[in-house]
Amino acid sequence: MTGKELDQTDIAILQLLQKNADISHRELALKVHKAVATIHERVKRLKETGYIKRTVAILDRKLINRNLIAFSQVLLSDHTHETLGNFEREVAKFPEVMECFQMTGTFDFILRIATSDMDTYHDFYRNKLSLLPNITTVQSFFVLSETKSDTAYPL
Repeated sequence: MTGKELDQTDIAILQLLQKNADISHRELALKVHKAVATIHERVKRLKETGYIKRTVAILDRKLINRNLIAFSQVLLSDHTHETLGNFEREVAKFPEVMECFQMTGTFDFILRIATSDMDTYHDFYRNKLSLLPNITTVQSFFVLSETKSDTAYPL
């Protein structure tokens, strides 16, 4: 199944689930004007085909004491398959790293890091990130305010 095979019902289901994954199949059926059994089968198919990767709860980061968000750009000393793979495997183990993207441009990776405060970030940087091999440069930017944070893709 590719993006071209999604019909309007699938798109409506995905849009609703992105906004509220707790919505029941019954509520979905009412909103998209389909039978509950049809919704159940479609949601199952959307999961099996990978359109729905997983269902999660999005927490308020401030209530769980993740008050500091840093975006850290990382430059590696070389770009061999082994070096890139090792970095990705190791950085993925750190619970502070929420996202890791390999990038084009000056830096090789950008990380979104969530910690409680600057001291905790400093500890993460000094005792975890900087100890990884082949890192040449880390440049970090700290979030002052959050204007928009959305998890739903427009369909």
